[in-house]
Amino acid sequence: MLNHLQLTPIQQLGRAVKQTQYRQHRALENALAAAGTTLAQWDALRAIARTPGASSHDLAVATFQTDQAFGTLANRLVAQGLIERRAGEGRRIEHYLNKQGEHILANGNDLANQVLADKFAALNATEQKQLLKLLTRLIESDKTDE
Repeated sequence: MLNHLQLTPIQQLGRAVKQTQYRQHRALENALAAAGTTLAQWDALRAIARTPGASSHDLAVATFQTDQAFGTLANRLVAQGLIERRAGEGRRIEHYLNKQGEHILANGNDLANQVLADKFAALNATEQKQLLKLLTRLIESDKTDE
């Protein structure tokens, strides 16, 4: 009989993915602080840069946040002078990076690339591609969170 305190192999896999993500996020938070931003802010800037004019809801989905949490974050980004919000059709509010936001995003991207290269350095390029392929397959096979 399996000891109820012992992790099964599938639980070990889930925990390893979570530990990897946690350590990556901690390292990114620390590095991004040097660029004057946070992981959540940098992620929002990336999402806005990828889809200029996107709505708050679309950006919330893209950054794994609730609409309310993204709205609060967007207000902070406006107050910091990193993004602009403009009226769109109907009640839609569109989001755009400004020059300061583009600068913070570029610095954050450089720092993130360094952190991620360090975090994945234990895997060679082929292993990194394989891991990405496997994780992508898992993401594409599970559409329950959309």
